[in-house]
Amino acid sequence: MLRQIKSKLSFKRVAAFIGLLGIIVLSLSMRTAGQSITQGYTANKILQRGTVVSIDAKDTSKVVAATSENAKRLQGVVVGANDSALTLSATKEKTFVASIGRFDVLVGTEAGAINPGDFITISSIAGIAKKAGENDRFVVGKAILGFDGRTNVISTVELKNVAGGSRPVAIGRIRVDISVGPNPLAKSTQSNLPSFLKKATETIAGGQVSPVRVYVGLFILLAAASISGSLLYVGIRSSVISIGRNPLSKKSITKSLLQIVLTSIIIFLVGLFGVYLLLRL
Repeated sequence: MLRQIKSKLSFKRVAAFIGLLGIIVLSLSMRTAGQSITQGYTANKILQRGTVVSIDAKDTSKVVAATSENAKRLQGVVVGANDSALTLSATKEKTFVASIGRFDVLVGTEAGAINPGDFITISSIAGIAKKAGENDRFVVGKAILGFDGRTNVISTVELKNVAGGSRPVAIGRIRVDISVGPNPLAKSTQSNLPSFLKKATETIAGGQVSPVRVYVGLFILLAAASISGSLLYVGIRSSVISIGRNPLSKKSITKSLLQIVLTSIIIFLVGLFGVYLLLRL
């Protein structure tokens, strides 16, 4: 019996040691690969390595080439199946996307040459990144290598101007430290807002919101709260007075009060939903 117990304890220790060793090896491999984890998705067409992608609006398991229209759903960059230490995907998910880590990204010279350390963002060409400016809302990451449009050019695209002409945009592939998020260079559109209000609206909207929309939303919320509060106060006060004057009608008065309470709650919820739509759209 004693030998069996010792044998079981030894087995548990060996299993624990192997498990710990596995965790250490996995951690080291992830650190070596830039602490990156890729997620598998489906796509309607083949997206080449380095393409900047966003989540499809109609199917969250699918990605599409990133454009200014789907910038709010920016997800990351298409990478190879074996480019990351850990990949999460189902059988049909053959498009692998990295949202963090160091990978190659397709970039263009639409906003000029890219230097090491520049933030990059979505360009006018679907799936291609460019140098970020203060008017861009989101960034894909920070360039590790530069691209001047003269060396290591993969292709050239003619980009149409507003005036009707066109200009060539060189496209290449450079190493980028990917970290999808708000643009640190963006002009602050909420500098005159209280910090708590700024954080709350950014959390709801998933990005920066103009002060006008914030204050309009705040007005809608206060108006809905005032209306629902007034209805409750008047309803409760009238019900108490009515019951005091005519105790026999307590049942019908209570029913009316419940209707008033329900109406007040609906008005307040409609106001909340209106504020949510105002900030999200």
